[in-house]
This record gives sequence, structure tokens and C-alpha cells, in this order.
Amino acid sequence: MLFTDRTDAGQRLAEALRHLEGEDPVVLGLPRGGVPVAYQVARALGAPLDVIVVRKLGVPYQRELGFGAIGEGGVRVISDDIVRRGRLEQADLASVEQAEAAELTRQAHRFRDGRPRLDLAGRTAIVVDDGIATGATAAAACEVVRAQGAARVVLAVPVAPPDAAQRLRDAADEFVCLSTPFGFSAVGEWYQDFSQTPDDEVVSLLARAADGADADAGAADADVVEEVAIDACGVRLTGDLNLPAGAKAVVMFAHGSGSSRHSPRNRHVAEALNRAGLGTLLFDLLTPAEEANRANVFAIETLADRLTDATEWLRGRAAVPIGYFGASTGAAAALRAASSPDADIGAVVSRGGRPDLAGPLLAGVRAPTLLIVGGNDPQVLDLNRAAEAALRCESHLEVVPGATHLFEEPGALDQVAELARDWFLGHLVG
Repeated sequence: MLFTDRTDAGQRLAEALRHLEGEDPVVLGLPRGGVPVAYQVARALGAPLDVIVVRKLGVPYQRELGFGAIGEGGVRVISDDIVRRGRLEQADLASVEQAEAAELTRQAHRFRDGRPRLDLAGRTAIVVDDGIATGATAAAACEVVRAQGAARVVLAVPVAPPDAAQRLRDAADEFVCLSTPFGFSAVGEWYQDFSQTPDDEVVSLLARAADGADADAGAADADVVEEVAIDACGVRLTGDLNLPAGAKAVVMFAHGSGSSRHSPRNRHVAEALNRAGLGTLLFDLLTPAEEANRANVFAIETLADRLTDATEWLRGRAAVPIGYFGASTGAAAALRAASSPDADIGAVVSRGGRPDLAGPLLAGVRAPTLLIVGGNDPQVLDLNRAAEAALRCESHLEVVPGATHLFEEPGALDQVAELARDWFLGHLVG
């Protein structure tokens, strides 16, 4: 089983946990990567979400070997057998525990942003991670949760190796795992996008979950995350719509050559926009059969017409300003669609785009346009400089130093996401 990203994994995992809805559970995400998965589970079950902060206590001379774990509320889980067999001195153990306790307090304060820890006494606690490698941290988390008073502990993960899965069945009252593939070597190989989860995302998701619980999970302003079907120019297109509660604008993604709505690069940007409260619609401008003919990715007029039709469909779902994010040839389609006299597009961002393919229609674009190009993508950089000169609207060319066409260099895609987020917030919301 292959997951698109942690959001996809969380939505699938939630379906396997539907039988727990009636138990009034609490969902606990293991930081950092487990929290985006847990967020989707909590949302689907209408359950409160918290983070379970656990610090493993490693043997001083062999840190990977844990002699116990600590959790919030003064919870200590110690393996007397390992302490005895390792002939560990109390002074050494105390030193390790003191250092880990300080880090536990820092993390808990950072993630919750001042909110109190949820009380687990007498509750069903669902401990969620994005996957299992050895299972040591997950097992420790289950022990800590039980020590914090949970009446029933459920451990839930999208993927785990068979041997670890077998061991973990004894760590919780119930173990739910969607996939236990043979030949397992790392959690990340079972995700198309397994990019690192930053602290800020954990903080944002926990805050959104807390706000949603306060406002009532069934309220009309809840998040919308769904797969949609769009009829455009007589063709049925598939997309992923994400509308955070209270979203004041939506960004449509026009994918480039050889890409689709599952592109990890565009999803990385979309997630940054969602965290900032912006809605996103990622959809395929070509059907699977059409994608087989590479010439279709350069049919800019056809792509632009379909984008225009899809935009009208979106206006029927969300009465808010709309922006376009285009990559490669998708940027040309976005700019061509935005050049229509009645387009009413609030802003356009191009990532490594081919705006030159929009030709003379560039002069008709009225939406503020940001062109982002890698500094080590000289041919595309020259094409974007020429396109910027042809634009008559507010425009800016941003060069990401050291980045190549796909922005695969460390930190390059994060910079793209930040630039896009700020441009859309400034021109669609601000």
C-alpha cells in the first residue's frame, strides 16, 4: 500500500478506526510526523486531538538501547531488567532523565502553545504515528498513556514491518495497521511525499483541532477535504479540494509536464497554503489516456480552457477570491486563463514555469504575478525574464539561489512555498 502523503494516510487510517467513534476517544499524535496523520483521524471521528510527548531514556554508553521512557505528568516507565543487567549507576540514570525531562517540557510547551494537556483518565486513547520502524517509541507511548490513566489504549499506524507489528500487538489493547509489507526498510518508502513535518505544522494542526472542538466539530465552518469530479470542456477531471475552516481564498494548481495532482512538490506548497488558512484545489488537467501523449502537455490553449471551466465550477463551491499556482507548462495555462477579460483572478504564482508559452496573451494578464525560478536553471530563467518584461500587470521575478528546475535542493522548495504563501496572502486576502 502506497500513501500519497500523511493527509492521505490519516484519512485511510480513520476509516479503519470508525468502530471507535462510539467510545468517545481521544486521539494522540506522536510528534512530529504522527500529528498530521492523527489530525485526519481526530477530524473524521469528531474526537479531541492532543500530542503525546514521550522521551526515551537511553543507556549512557548505548543510547539506542532504552532503559525506560518518561512522559508528562511525572510518568516514568523503567525497565528494571535492563537497569540490572546493564549495571547502570543511579547517578548516570538520573543525569539522562534530567536532560530528557527538560527536552520533554520544552517540546510540550512548544507544541501546545500554552494549552493544557488533555485528561486521559477513564478514556479510550488512540495513539497515532505515521509509521513504525522499530516500534520502541510507539510502545513507550502506549505505556505512558496507560500510566496517565487511559482505560483503553489503541495504537494505530498506516504501515509497519511485520516483525515490529507482531511485537506491538502486546503493547496496546488494540493494534490497527493498514499495511505490513515484507521487504520493509524505511517508513518513507511507502509514501510518495514523506517530507519532514516542521514544528510549526504541529502547532498549527493542534491549534486548529482545539478551535474546532471549541466551536463544535459538526459546525458548518468545518474543514472540507474531499476528492471532487469536475466537468470541464466535456471532460471529467479529478481533483483534491481542501478548504480550511474560514478560508478567505482558494488557490488552484495547474500542473506542468509529466506531473499530476499527486506531485509531491505541488502538494508541499499546497500544505503550506492550507496551514496559512488558504484553500487549495489540485486537479489533473489531462485524463490518464491524454497524459500518455506528451504533446498534450504543450496544448496550452486546451489546458487554459479547462482551467477556466474548472474555475467556474470552483466559484460555485466557494465564493471567495481565486488564485492560480502554475508549474512548468501549467504556468503558461494559468497565465493564458488569467488573461481572459472576464477571468477575475486575484493572483498568479509560477514555479519553474514556462510563461513564454502564453505568448502575446501575457500583456492581457491583470492579476499580480510572481515568477519563481531556480538560480541554476539558466534557460528557464531567461524565458521568465522575457516574460516579466512582456507583462503589463504588477509582477515580480524571484530567483532562488542554487536551485535547479525541480527545486530539489535542501530548503529550496520550502522557500518556494513561503514566497507563494506570502504572495497569495498579500494579494488575495490582504
